[in-house]
Amino acid sequence: MKRLLVTVAAVAALTLAAACGSSDDNPSGSGSSSGASASASSGGVSGTVTVFAAASLTGSFSTLGKQFEAAHPGTTVKFNFGASSSLAENINQGAPADVFASASPTNMQQVVDAGGASDSKTFANNVMEIAVPPDNPANVTQVTDLAKSSVKVALCQPEVPCGKVAQEVFKKANVTVKPVTQGADVKAVLTTVQLGEVDAGMVYQTDVQAAGTKVKGIVIPADQNASTSYPIAALTKAPNTAGAAAFVDYVLSPDGEKVLSQAGFAAP
Repeated sequence: MKRLLVTVAAVAALTLAAACGSSDDNPSGSGSSSGASASASSGGVSGTVTVFAAASLTGSFSTLGKQFEAAHPGTTVKFNFGASSSLAENINQGAPADVFASASPTNMQQVVDAGGASDSKTFANNVMEIAVPPDNPANVTQVTDLAKSSVKVALCQPEVPCGKVAQEVFKKANVTVKPVTQGADVKAVLTTVQLGEVDAGMVYQTDVQAAGTKVKGIVIPADQNASTSYPIAALTKAPNTAGAAAFVDYVLSPDGEKVLSQAGFAAP
């Protein structure tokens, strides 16, 4: 009987010790589990991803931004669309950005040379096209028509990629075109055409496609046309390094290629 009482007491003591130990370990155990979860979360993609992108990417990148947010819950993609030359300058002056997508390798190289990015990858190509109002009031049918004094033409500013590529077209066609207005970026040129302020504007093929019935496109023959490449890079001083890398990867992914192809961009 005495032996039975000792055994019961021993079992009770062990049970109490286990209960006490469980009580003491539980907070640290919860903390450990919570810490691991927090660590996993912090190692993932979250927060705001700021993307500086060429104006001609407005439509396709807006779509990619929404898809990226859906693929990475907890992220928000903010865009700054504009002329690649201006965006590159802003980045080199310290503007906070995670990703730069340029419509010109030259402007991307300016950022790389300044230490803003270590490398870049080309993700698309684009060619020029003449945009005219739907009724084509000046009866523009080819590049040489743009040299006529009676035709009001809008071009991008000379330092902007779409302005430089347009000059390559004019050189191939052996014409000199004097614009009545010069836009800060390709979207500004397209707007002047849509509003009927000019008879024609030199824009990218993708811009004509995006405008739909608001403009009419005049295709430029391949032997006169010129193209530009689009490089993208995660910036070295990106506030959101994980987000920057993930967005670049998404643009280069099959999902990104699909969206760009549907917008009229050619594969690199």
